[in-house]
Amino acid sequence: MCGIAGWVNWQENLSEQKEILKKMTDSIIHRGPDADGYFMSDKAALGHRRLIVIDPDGGQQPMLYHKSSYTIALTYNGELYNYQELRKELEEKGHIFSTASDTEVLLHSYLEWQEDCLSRLNGIFAFGIWDEEKDQLLLGRDHLGVKPLFYTQVGDSIVFGSEIKVLLSHPEVETKVNAEGLAEIFALGPMRTPGNGVFKNIKEVRAGHCITFNSDGSKNQRYWQLESKLHNDDVKQTEEKIRNLLRDTVHKQLVSDVPLVSMLSGGLDSSGLTALAGTEYKKEGKTLHTYSIDFVNNDKDFEEDFLRRDLDEPWVKKVAEYVGTDHHSIVFGADKLIENLLVPMRARDLPGVGELETSLYLLFTEMKKEATVALSGESADEVFSGYPWFHQEEFLDADVFPWLLNLGYLTNILSPEMKQKIKPEEYRRKRFQEALDEVPFLEGETGMQRKQRQMSYMFITRFLPFMLDRKDRASMMTGFEVRVPFCDYRLVEYLWNVPYEVKSIDNIEKGILRRAFGGILPDDVRNRRKSAYPSTKDQAYLNGISNLMLHVLDDPESPILPLIDRAEVRLVAEGKSEQITGTAARGLLDYLLQINAWLKEYHIVIE
Repeated sequence: MCGIAGWVNWQENLSEQKEILKKMTDSIIHRGPDADGYFMSDKAALGHRRLIVIDPDGGQQPMLYHKSSYTIALTYNGELYNYQELRKELEEKGHIFSTASDTEVLLHSYLEWQEDCLSRLNGIFAFGIWDEEKDQLLLGRDHLGVKPLFYTQVGDSIVFGSEIKVLLSHPEVETKVNAEGLAEIFALGPMRTPGNGVFKNIKEVRAGHCITFNSDGSKNQRYWQLESKLHNDDVKQTEEKIRNLLRDTVHKQLVSDVPLVSMLSGGLDSSGLTALAGTEYKKEGKTLHTYSIDFVNNDKDFEEDFLRRDLDEPWVKKVAEYVGTDHHSIVFGADKLIENLLVPMRARDLPGVGELETSLYLLFTEMKKEATVALSGESADEVFSGYPWFHQEEFLDADVFPWLLNLGYLTNILSPEMKQKIKPEEYRRKRFQEALDEVPFLEGETGMQRKQRQMSYMFITRFLPFMLDRKDRASMMTGFEVRVPFCDYRLVEYLWNVPYEVKSIDNIEKGILRRAFGGILPDDVRNRRKSAYPSTKDQAYLNGISNLMLHVLDDPESPILPLIDRAEVRLVAEGKSEQITGTAARGLLDYLLQINAWLKEYHIVIE
């Protein structure tokens, strides 16, 4: 797991531009604190920051292959979970390997199959390959977009990297944001439209896509997509298929030459993965370490709400004892959360969800002290249709993304000029319709089946990318890799066509997953209702960010002021708003504080 950077230009000689490339690469030193590497040639310059996970001695990058008078160079971020099978297949075709790394397997996969190699990969990855023989750059990203990859074209140059800050480190890339970028922030944020980098002219390679660039232009190819077809397995076969896929996925994702641990919330998803991983570890005579997060005085401050039904910690202890893990509960107070509020924004180069990301970052910081890799239950709700929205008609019938339906108040805090500039309601409808037009509906589906397939598509392709972004940046900011077994594309493909009534069998969300974990988890854990990622309820946190917001409002130099209705935001910060209170107020103030800091620290120029 690493960070990549690159720069290609077909008109200028880049061989002497290492200073710029190093600046780009150093901007993501947090993603790869263990080593760096550079490839310089006339037309291409590739950089790499390495986080050692597999083959410490043999995985240095950029990795080169010399073919006659040509060189093929690879800079790669990720893990290939099927690299051993691919290596065997390539060896049978005559390929010779000199390392034990998955990096070399990826390079030889390109040599053998060119762009078609992407459809053979199972893993989380983002890479750039410069092919001197073809005079071509290939950028590729994994099926679900677990690993990030951004790019921009400036003049005759293509500049790319793992994070937006790589691109902004290039002297020709500007920090401009136009009306569309502002609409992404204020109408959709912190979610983004796939492919949209918010900054003007900055884009991302979409999940399941690759792009080739040469002197004549570019070609964007989709190598993987969800395909709708009838699900012919009965319930028992479906349950067994899911169980077998998860066992195989977890087995593959435990491969690591550095310490690996598991996140554990006491919920169904992380508990099931922990149980599967713990069983694998016991076979090898090892004990799995697990980690959970909690907040100071949470047992006193906790309040049940729409997303959080009960405390996690009692369930965490139960699962840890059942599986036999060495568990670590990491506890934070409001002061620590406020102190680190802006770190996730700097990690993402964009405003995020505040405290929820901050606590993740702090958790990973602690986990990094003992390990380098972790398993996470992220994405199960999206893949198994686990959210309440999947069965509530109010959301199924909405003509907007369901997670935005109850956030209409966000537009109320915009200044009249901003509303006119970005037209938030129009922008939301436009982006929703674009997503709707992509849905591969199955002929013959009923109205309700179509609505649930549509909902599933929205969550997999629009909501899940935000969740994956959040986890990637929060973890990699500390040089820590997080793997997400529920994002194995084989599982996603299979679940895509499982009817909702089977997914929610036994009249409970993710009922089929609960059945698949039968005999793997205690029944009460399997049947625990969904409870979202924990959030502090400490009043000190809301007080703290409210005071910070008041300082922003009182500072005439605050860049956010022309964009918001200051009077409305002041009411929220002073606790006098009738519309925006409690959790909503925390979320709004978190977000606005990050936007203000983002505008200021990144020297954003608004067009």
